[in-house]
Amino acid sequence: MTASTEKMLTPHNCVVAFIDHQPQMGFGVNSHDIQTVKNNTVGLAKACKLFNVPTVLSTVETQSFSGPTWPELVDALEGQEAVERSSMNSWEDQGFVDAVKATDRKKLVLTGLWTEVCVTFPAICALDEGYEVYFVTDCCGGTTKEVHDMAVQRMIQAGAIPMTWQQTILEFQRDWARKETYNDILGIVMEHSGGYGMGVDYAFTMLHGAPERAKTRS
Repeated sequence: MTASTEKMLTPHNCVVAFIDHQPQMGFGVNSHDIQTVKNNTVGLAKACKLFNVPTVLSTVETQSFSGPTWPELVDALEGQEAVERSSMNSWEDQGFVDAVKATDRKKLVLTGLWTEVCVTFPAICALDEGYEVYFVTDCCGGTTKEVHDMAVQRMIQAGAIPMTWQQTILEFQRDWARKETYNDILGIVMEHSGGYGMGVDYAFTMLHGAPERAKTRS
């Protein structure tokens, strides 16, 4: 793999953090449809597991305020234990920082609720410590669209790189000749990628003669 290719995200050079995808945080999101954010986040988490990308799951004040991580996300991460925090800024929690550093990856991909707090704060801090920080905008949400947009601008100005969830998973795959993940990544696309997923399903069934999925279930 060339040095220029390594500048992109690969399953071997990054760690993905899922921060505060919890009910109480979701209640406050008004920048996006929260079900769409959940769909995107779970799709990204499934891709991380498929490609063996290390992940860090973190929660804030689960018992006293925010509630448990979305069960769909827990399932996608195969029951991964969360780093529980009291701090809004996960980079001020030693357990979170230790979990990131333990992966020995310098490309840190952030997702979370809310964009303006729980994503922006650790992004700025991690940049200062030499990490190359990315954030997946459609796996985040803010209390208003303006708040989300201003947080995105702040992170970009600080040096972080915006991504979207589908862009991220296709950057992991990047070559359809990689048959070991071909079928499974398309399965994630069909389940989580809306019209693109419908198109893949159509191509499989109508053009390539695959059985309709509803008829293959026992």
